Amino acid sequence: MKFASLKVGGRDGALVIVSRDLSRMVLATSVAPSLRDAIEDWERTEPMLRALNSEMEAFEVDSLPYDPKALASPLPRAFQWADGSAYLSHMRLVRKARGAKMPANSETDPLLYQGGSDGFLGPVDPIPCGGNDWGLDFEGEIAVITDDVPMGCSPEQAKSHIKLIMLCNDISLRHIMPPELVKGFGFFQSKPASAFSPVCVTPDELGAAWTGGRINLPLITTYNGNEFGRVDAGKDLSFEFTDLIAHAACTRDLAAGTIIGSGTVSNENHDEVGSCCLAEKRMIETIQDGEARTRFMTPGDTIKFEMLNGGGKSIFGAIEQTVVAV
Repeated sequence: MKFASLKVGGRDGALVIVSRDLSRMVLATSVAPSLRDAIEDWERTEPMLRALNSEMEAFEVDSLPYDPKALASPLPRAFQWADGSAYLSHMRLVRKARGAKMPANSETDPLLYQGGSDGFLGPVDPIPCGGNDWGLDFEGEIAVITDDVPMGCSPEQAKSHIKLIMLCNDISLRHIMPPELVKGFGFFQSKPASAFSPVCVTPDELGAAWTGGRINLPLITTYNGNEFGRVDAGKDLSFEFTDLIAHAACTRDLAAGTIIGSGTVSNENHDEVGSCCLAEKRMIETIQDGEARTRFMTPGDTIKFEMLNGGGKSIFGAIEQTVVAV
């Protein structure tokens, strides 16, 4: 199944089911007012949503045209947004860019930070930029939505708690990051609102590409109309989502509707496949040529993230955003 949230009905939006081919959507508010309500009562709502989905795919119910401009993030807000750095190739490059060493336990202990979750940008909403000195950057990621996860959940147990999957643009302000992190208290100002794909999907929609904790498909990044990266999300992944969830739940329960991010998708053969963020590209240029040539984003720049199935069809719809001055 594929779900989205219309920008109506309050801060949590109105739940819709989207057709597999991303052409139609049907209101599902008769089952649950919002995706947040649905995921909090997933055992009850999922069978009813599947029944409605079958009716929609069979053209047995009235539907609306699929329109990303009418959609908020699948979860317009969440009780928890925890983002990881599961691709060590990316972590090594970006940490080197800001003069930071890799954590001693980086290969055995996942890295997570607590992001702002009180409001997300819609999939085609503009990215606000308050100044070119911010170092505005995009970051292409995969994210999952869980149901209730008990404290002490193991990686193997975590598989059953992954209910929905989507794409993410985890926006970063690179020039604000170093002075903030040197304080030793983590990201805050340097991590504004993230954006997610128009649609989130149940794992079965991915078929064999989903192995229980990773997607074995490329994430396609298009920057200012040109392909910037086609990076395999299943390759060079040091920590699967099951590992990230278990790490997050080590000392606490995770409430239904928790979003866990993979961190920027990255491959070791970046010269061949490109990148999913500007900072990584800049660091590669610095290593190879002695200086970074690629600038950070400024008003008017555009970014697009999309993932295609084996038949070349979009799975999640596309994140398509333009930077605007504020």
